[in-house]
Amino acid sequence: MIICPSCGSSVQGDLCLGCATCGARAVGPPLARAEHELPSFGRAAITFAGGAAMSGTFLVLLIATFIEKKPGAIGFWTLMTAGEIVAWRVKLVAFPIAIAVIWSGARIVRSIEQNPSRFIGLRGARMGLTAACVVTLLIAGLIGITIPDRLRQRQDSLDAARSARLYRLHLALLDYRDLHGTYPTDPDKWMDALRTLPDSNGSLAEALRFVDPNGYQATAQVASASTKSKPLVTSGLALRKTSSGTNPEPASVSFTSYELRLPSEHRLLAGDDDFILRDGVISKVNPTSSSRVAPRIP
Repeated sequence: MIICPSCGSSVQGDLCLGCATCGARAVGPPLARAEHELPSFGRAAITFAGGAAMSGTFLVLLIATFIEKKPGAIGFWTLMTAGEIVAWRVKLVAFPIAIAVIWSGARIVRSIEQNPSRFIGLRGARMGLTAACVVTLLIAGLIGITIPDRLRQRQDSLDAARSARLYRLHLALLDYRDLHGTYPTDPDKWMDALRTLPDSNGSLAEALRFVDPNGYQATAQVASASTKSKPLVTSGLALRKTSSGTNPEPASVSFTSYELRLPSEHRLLAGDDDFILRDGVISKVNPTSSSRVAPRIP
């Protein structure tokens, strides 16, 4: 079967007799195969170009990031920082491209090795494949060494957000105490009581979303003085005239306190990772936890 060069249809038999579709005829027999054929460099060039493109792109992005951040003098750690930024920026695009370049490059290198008479440029193809692998490993390494620090930063952000919510609740409880003289006493309606306070920016409503509705309790500590062991002398008693020779019994003083429970990030209530806000002090249920405890609110 022969393909007609004029119309592209299949011709059975000798094309010199004419094509049955278009009527075209061959002017002579087909040319003989060349005795000497030059080997092809195209496959090696493709692999080399892929590796060079990946290396050049990473280098250009590294220089651009270095200029953007302006870290100062060029050094190992400044370049390392710029490389980490570039690696995180291009990770979603770089890895699919790297997989395609490395996979195709490996196949091309294998085909050149198996047919050295038809293809040349094995050294260039290996250089391109090596460059692609090095850039891929470099990006993966720069991402890998920054993962612990990224996790620490994420935990710091979670801690800061939790502390901000607790501080806002503490401020709301103080405002409520200033208005009513005591903290909310009903453990079932304490959230409704706080919602009656002014909340112009919505921070109080946001903070109430992350607390345990059943984790609030208010207590009162009563302090009283007794005259059984030692009489109490009232300040300025020597300047007053009294009809009785004994000191009066001082009145009891009440100190209202509260305790508020905030679930941890994984939302497991009544766990050892829960946080407690007790009179402005943030602590964990499990005191042996490694998490930092926020200081007392001034």
